[in-house]
Amino acid sequence: MNQFVTTPVESQKILFPLNIQLSKDEKRVALTPLSAKELIKLGFKCQIETKAGLESNYSDQDYKDAGVKVISSKDIWSKSDIIVKVRAPSNPELKLLKPKTTLISFIWPAQNKKLLEDLKKKNVSVISMDMIPRISRAQKMDALSSMANIAGYRAVIEASNNFGRFFTGQITAAGKVAPAKVLVIGAGVAGLAAIGTAQSLGAIVRAFDVRPEVAEQIESMGADFLLLDFDEDGSGEGGYAKPASKEFIKKEMQLFREQAPEIDIVITTALIPGKSAPLLWPKEMVKLMKPGSVVVDLAAEQGGNCDLTKPNKLYKTSNNVTIIGYTDLPSRMATQSSNLYSTNIRHMLSDLTPDKNGKININMDDDVIRGSTVVLNGKITFPPPPPKVQAIAKHESKNTSKTQEEIEKEEILKQKKAGFQQLVLLIVGSLLMLLIGFYAPPSFMQHFIVFVLSCFVGFQVIWNVSHSLHTPLMAVTNAISGIIIVGALLQIGSSNYIVNILAIISVMIATINIVGGFLVTKRMLSMFKKS
Repeated sequence: MNQFVTTPVESQKILFPLNIQLSKDEKRVALTPLSAKELIKLGFKCQIETKAGLESNYSDQDYKDAGVKVISSKDIWSKSDIIVKVRAPSNPELKLLKPKTTLISFIWPAQNKKLLEDLKKKNVSVISMDMIPRISRAQKMDALSSMANIAGYRAVIEASNNFGRFFTGQITAAGKVAPAKVLVIGAGVAGLAAIGTAQSLGAIVRAFDVRPEVAEQIESMGADFLLLDFDEDGSGEGGYAKPASKEFIKKEMQLFREQAPEIDIVITTALIPGKSAPLLWPKEMVKLMKPGSVVVDLAAEQGGNCDLTKPNKLYKTSNNVTIIGYTDLPSRMATQSSNLYSTNIRHMLSDLTPDKNGKININMDDDVIRGSTVVLNGKITFPPPPPKVQAIAKHESKNTSKTQEEIEKEEILKQKKAGFQQLVLLIVGSLLMLLIGFYAPPSFMQHFIVFVLSCFVGFQVIWNVSHSLHTPLMAVTNAISGIIIVGALLQIGSSNYIVNILAIISVMIATINIVGGFLVTKRMLSMFKKS
């Protein structure tokens, strides 16, 4: 049994206040009219502070139409039992927080231990949206991933806005334009979003991550994975990275030093839960970069991956490299980020309300709720136990220490094994043919041999075609069509006119199937080509 007591909240009123206390640039809102309708169906009474959604393009009337009560700033905290915010509460807000209230927002408990103690003293329950464990079931409420996705996209947009050239390569009458080279450090949600955006803009994208299991994800998006020849796995709990050893960092810096002179844009996204952002792009790397280059540091709020980063500022270094340390990238796309965050909140409240009666139940036996609950009834429950399920399966590292002689021996053994299997198959097939020949009539054997040969030739011809020309599923259908064509061709010229007609029809249909399949595949592949 869990040591924490589950206590249902009897009230049904939820407040969604403004989020400008900590940052005047915060434009997001925790509730959209669409999500409000779903929460009302769960039995909640939704209240929102007046003008809370204006910066996200939602008017007070939009909320009223959705059934939300719009109230003024006076005494709003005392009239609500559940407070839902984007940013953690400020000191003035803490004073307004009444006991027994449930607070849902970004908290960052590892970095805000004093805030955690203050919340404990207020005798409240707190669910931290940045502590959602990264497991499959929790993806729908993973606000950190939602915001990181927007931040990664926006990072590339900000970089392009401050980069003096095209991203994509061009050949014009005035001359050739080389494509921009982008390096993304950290292939989490933000990193992958940045890779996808930069790739779609036509840049040459390279990416690095300490977790070897993300290499496949990086390469699937068209980027080059910078492989570090070092036997160390940087995978931590919950799909995040863990601190690297000194030897690993030394190798890492050497790799970055080689990349810095030719890279145009660097986007750093590396974060370690509960710790300051690791230093990955020191000033010496900035000095090696070309004039006009851009560094976007997505870890600026947590200390920065670049030691020249100034949180929430943009400036140029002495060698004309632009350093962007904006901490409000999701807020710069307020409508989109509010939609996603509000959806995350809705799913969280839905899981907190299993009876759909508007009364939340903080079930500490639920992995997702336990992981995100940092304070329960005035007791600090942070840190949570490690997640039972890994977000990303562990990568089985390939043995790269084999000598050339060992590799050649393995190839010889594989060839011998394959040859032996073919010999056994040939012997078994011959024996079966002899056995059938003793009992089957000559006319049957003639057609049967044709069928066997067509099967062999059809599969050999079609099956070995590269998958870049047809999908694995099409390979099966094409192989069958190949069998039909070979067999039908051998039957054309038969003395039986019915056999001739059927053979011709078979060739036509099978040909249409193969040619049509290749044409469809070609059209599908062209959709993914760069324009």
